[in-house]
Amino acid sequence: MGGTLFSAAQVRQFRRLLLAWYDAHARDLPWRRTRDPYAIWVSEIMLQQTRVNAVLDHYARFMERFPTVQDLAKAKEEEVLARWSGLGYYRRARMMHKAAKVIVTELDGSIPQSRAALQTLPGIGVYTSAAIASIAFGEAVAVVDGNVERVIQRLSSSGEAIAAKAQALLDPVRPGDFNQAMMELGATVCLPKNPLCLQCVVQKLCRTRGEHPVAPKKAALRKHVCYAFVKRGEEVLLEQRPHDASLMAGMWELPQLEETLPGKGRPLLRTRHSITVTHYSVDIFALGPDDPRLPVGDRLRRWIRTQDLPEFPLTGLTRKVLKRLYVLNASGFVAK
Repeated sequence: MGGTLFSAAQVRQFRRLLLAWYDAHARDLPWRRTRDPYAIWVSEIMLQQTRVNAVLDHYARFMERFPTVQDLAKAKEEEVLARWSGLGYYRRARMMHKAAKVIVTELDGSIPQSRAALQTLPGIGVYTSAAIASIAFGEAVAVVDGNVERVIQRLSSSGEAIAAKAQALLDPVRPGDFNQAMMELGATVCLPKNPLCLQCVVQKLCRTRGEHPVAPKKAALRKHVCYAFVKRGEEVLLEQRPHDASLMAGMWELPQLEETLPGKGRPLLRTRHSITVTHYSVDIFALGPDDPRLPVGDRLRRWIRTQDLPEFPLTGLTRKVLKRLYVLNASGFVAK
């Protein structure tokens, strides 16, 4: 089918229906209230592989601390990671920090305005560059994320030439709004399972009208891990993950224990945590500062004052555990 999906008249109808629906039903999200390319860039990076509801609070705190690209560029990586903690996929934050430095030092603080130029920056690929260029600068380039891909697969009953079909549908007058409308349709109506076809504004133009067969997901891995909660007055003992670790490199977490820890008794806390396709069952044991069962490893360990924990680059699991133990409150600040 190539990039051909509808007749010219149908394309015009599709654009009109979709944009009218978006104008009336779009969720009120903070990054949709601005055309600031920096704010849009931050939101798009955070939204990669992360649900909107999980991003909202993180986005507000991040933008409060780093309101401009200049603020982000001059910050220390440790502080950037601390504000990112809980979102996962920390390479996104590192690359955004690196790109901010390039913008400030090499581009006079100006974010590039075209998709092609944006892709020269660290961490900005085909999707993110198209989103920023279309939403912030009005470039007529289509965005294809998982939501858009699913919408077009169902519209055409085919998974071929998705990018070409998306570009053919794009409204050249309102490209940013159109791209967001396509993503919004996929996120709220054209769902992966049980799509709300009867509520879809473009259902009469859809060839599938229902679930589209998808490849089965890989089975999740399941692991059991143990950590120590060691407190000394108003300090908590943490250790740093290796800088060459494949996940959460350089982040700080509670000291990890061997599962064969002798005489460990009942855990202080049990919880669950998921990272990518791995589901962890987690046991936390309370140990004293001089407990001989605390293993001696080659990781850097530090006593961190509880008042400094909110600004420390903690792993998402560690932040979750400290909230459950009431060291941090639900918002991630020190519990009183």
